[in-house]
Amino acid sequence: MMNKLVKALAFDDTIRISCMDASDLVSQAQVKHDTWSSATAALGRTLIGAALMGADIKDDSRLSIKIHGDGPAGRIIAAADGSGHVKGYIDTPHLSLPANADDKIDVAKTVGRNGQVTVSKDLGLKEPFVGQSPIISGEIAEDLTYYLTVSEQTPSAIGLGVLVGPDEKVINAGGWMIQVMPGASEETIKQIEAGVSAVAPVTELLDQGKSPEDIIALLLGTDDIKYLAEKQVGFQCDCSKERFAKGLASLGKEEIASIIQEDGQAETVCHFCNSKYHFDKEELENIYKKAK
Repeated sequence: MMNKLVKALAFDDTIRISCMDASDLVSQAQVKHDTWSSATAALGRTLIGAALMGADIKDDSRLSIKIHGDGPAGRIIAAADGSGHVKGYIDTPHLSLPANADDKIDVAKTVGRNGQVTVSKDLGLKEPFVGQSPIISGEIAEDLTYYLTVSEQTPSAIGLGVLVGPDEKVINAGGWMIQVMPGASEETIKQIEAGVSAVAPVTELLDQGKSPEDIIALLLGTDDIKYLAEKQVGFQCDCSKERFAKGLASLGKEEIASIIQEDGQAETVCHFCNSKYHFDKEELENIYKKAK
């Protein structure tokens, strides 16, 4: 299953906006990791953030977000490439905290209010770009907005939402990201700020049947929008048995010999999608021959 991400420009190309219905993406992550409500909301928001921020990189480039606060979630990792493939995991998937004062999932308490947001972009250069900023609220959208404004000097606004049912299944999920380009007038910025303040949460809009295009129009308060592209986005991991075999080979001959002698087999598990890969004795012996 894939979701549609829509990109657009407005106000003489001084405002850049992306919006997506990420219901399938987050639902797939929930199933793969068997997350409970608090973990589903925190991981889902991070996955949507990665998808939105990854929408502008080239197909073969990669972006990853790590949010590591002092809450019970531990690390939350999401990665996206320019082709619309997104993956991620959370250290504590079985996490369901009491609702907050607004009777919503308490993502801030799940994440914690002290810690770091780290964004890494591998754009095919010699070294990846790595930026960091402190967690300011634990709400993730606010933390990513702060990161973009402070670390990448791009004034931004982000909205993220995940609605989870009593059965732990994802009802809907989505998000949007607005970025102010050089040359934007004060009048335009005020109109955007008014739209952002007035718009309902993205999960409510999706519940009303609003499309990403509808949400973009509501946020910008204008019909003069130049739609650039639609991108299909889905949960997809690039792990493989071959990749894990290389990982085992990197352990070195001594370690592999110990595994063969003690266990006679090995099983590896991918953090990102929980896929398991089994290596029997013969396969381990072949890996041993190739190891340094």
